Amino acid sequence: MFDLQTVMLAFIQLAILLLLGRYLKRKTPVFQRLHLPESVLGGLLGLALGPQVLGALITATAGPQSALAEGLFSEAVLTVWSQAPGVFINIVFACLLLGETIPAPKTIWRLAAPQVFFSFTFGLGQYVVGSLATLLILTPLLGANPIVGSLIELSFAGGHGTAGGMVEVFDQLGFPEGSDLALALATVSLISAIVLGTVLADRGRRLGQVATVVPNVSEPAAVPALHPEAETPAQQRRRQQLLASMLMDPLSLNVSIVAIAIGIGWVLLQGLQSIEALTWGQQGLTVFQFVPLFPLALVGGIITQVWLERTHRTALVVRSLMQNIAGVALDVVVIAAVATMSLAAVGDNLAVFLILAGLGIAWGVFIFLWWAPKIFPDFWFEKGLADFGQGMGVTSTGILLLRMVDSQNRTGAFESFAYKQIFFEPVLGGGLLTATSPVLIAQWGLRPFAAITTGLLLLCFGFSLAFMHRQAASRR
Repeated sequence: MFDLQTVMLAFIQLAILLLLGRYLKRKTPVFQRLHLPESVLGGLLGLALGPQVLGALITATAGPQSALAEGLFSEAVLTVWSQAPGVFINIVFACLLLGETIPAPKTIWRLAAPQVFFSFTFGLGQYVVGSLATLLILTPLLGANPIVGSLIELSFAGGHGTAGGMVEVFDQLGFPEGSDLALALATVSLISAIVLGTVLADRGRRLGQVATVVPNVSEPAAVPALHPEAETPAQQRRRQQLLASMLMDPLSLNVSIVAIAIGIGWVLLQGLQSIEALTWGQQGLTVFQFVPLFPLALVGGIITQVWLERTHRTALVVRSLMQNIAGVALDVVVIAAVATMSLAAVGDNLAVFLILAGLGIAWGVFIFLWWAPKIFPDFWFEKGLADFGQGMGVTSTGILLLRMVDSQNRTGAFESFAYKQIFFEPVLGGGLLTATSPVLIAQWGLRPFAAITTGLLLLCFGFSLAFMHRQAASRR
């Protein structure tokens, strides 16, 4: 147990690690070239200064009675850190769509359809590759837990945030080392995404696949942005009217709105668990009992946003503040999760880790080079590279790689990539399927899960081919 002062001390130390991560990045050219987030560097530094690295070295040289035998951080602080990811990941997902300006559904689908098909093919393929490898190699030859079949998508597309937020789920499923493997895979995938993305971008320029000069393309401003950078004067006046009678800071108000979204998600999860307990759960099939809160927090954010729009109160939500709130929460998730990652668990499963990492990287490169030129009717390299970055790292990685090949957004790839998140995020990359996949494997077994994800992948290919045929017919 720990008190509030211990919690405050734990977060002060996290903040110091974040600043040190920033300092390391500024002083280390290789970190700058890799564009590694400061939160990842801070988490790795916390891991190095903790009991598993510094503490182990001190113990080996000066004995277990040394003052630094447990590293620089107390056991109570490490306990706070280990619990933080599962809490703060709910804030990240609740903020995703709060304050968004979403255009008409037809406009969204017209711009995002190829990106949606490609992203789902990318993510579902990660499940298929991981499941088949686990069925054929990892479980029969290495004795791996079947749940590792879900780790490529959870780590590569989900990233550190999702991997850190799944700690409690893996513990409940009797596979605590799963979260450590997921975090290690997320680190490898993030670095691989940036390094390989840079290599692919250079290759694309040399082969003439990057549209450096794009004729007859409408200006980006003609397409409504999913993340508007500036408010209109009318929106600013409306916000001033709504806040005039409030003695509340806008940040406090927006934090309260996030809390409402998380609360709605919690009520939804409790309702689903109650329905399950009264129905199919009585036959022993329990799924929602193990589902974490964060995918439902995303749904709660959508419900809250719809309610604000219906009641003409959207001006209360400041999108830039929502992004800042989510950014702080994500930094906490990543630093705390990486700093408390078990190196012993990764070492004990090193062969499994290396195979999954290799297969995940190979699938990402293959699907980009083979499928992106077919599914995208135009600017396949730019649009595919953005999804390659997200499927191998995080959303910001996809945007980073896109800027390498289309810094002025002449292709319109950013808009289609942004609109795609509306369809993709609730399901994969940390969405409902990502959160439930370890549970489904534990409840149903890996063979049925592999069969279902393979069927979904083939179905996605079928829809993609039909879309491509329709697009080709419309251009004739």
